[in-house]
Amino acid sequence: MMLEKLSALAADVRLAPFGALHLRADELPGMQSLILLGPDEPGFWAHFTASPEYNDGAPDPMNRWSERVIGDLARTLDARAVFPFGGAPYQPFIDWARRSGRAHLSPVGLLVHDRAGLMVSYRGALAFAERIALPPAAASPCGTCATQPCRGACPVNALKGDHYDVPLCKNDLDRRANDCMDQGCAVRRACPLSQNYGRQPAQSAFHMRAFR
Repeated sequence: MMLEKLSALAADVRLAPFGALHLRADELPGMQSLILLGPDEPGFWAHFTASPEYNDGAPDPMNRWSERVIGDLARTLDARAVFPFGGAPYQPFIDWARRSGRAHLSPVGLLVHDRAGLMVSYRGALAFAERIALPPAAASPCGTCATQPCRGACPVNALKGDHYDVPLCKNDLDRRANDCMDQGCAVRRACPLSQNYGRQPAQSAFHMRAFR
């Protein structure tokens, strides 16, 4: 099975399949199936920070690492590597994530994943010419989250379900009581699944600096 083979290879570089789907005819011509890849935690950050891309001082180390590592997986598995970065036209990773059945809209409008919670992220995907068998979909974890702490976690209420006030969020990051820059988004940290995912605060701070 392709998913099992990919899982074993991806684990060596601290990645994991984060969902799979069948592509529409107008998506990625010649490809029928797509497997999304996300950080395999705990352990991803230590692996990445030991890489040449992180240590060479050049811009965009994580994107360059992703291109190299996922590109190698693509060549090994006779697949096509696809990334959520690199300039327009951007690939529809959010739509793909929802169609995979493993990511859903949370009460605050962010994607929530059945394993990573609100800390979900995608480093890339592999597209295959064959139609692979898909695993069953996973229910949204928010349906059984009794307290839904994400709703009240933002210090300035920048996330309101159907609207994300980016300027309001960014303008508050310098406030001394706001620890999002050092620890990662407070909303994403509040998710119980996120807390069990094993993501390091240093990784969240790395992404917050890029967001800033």
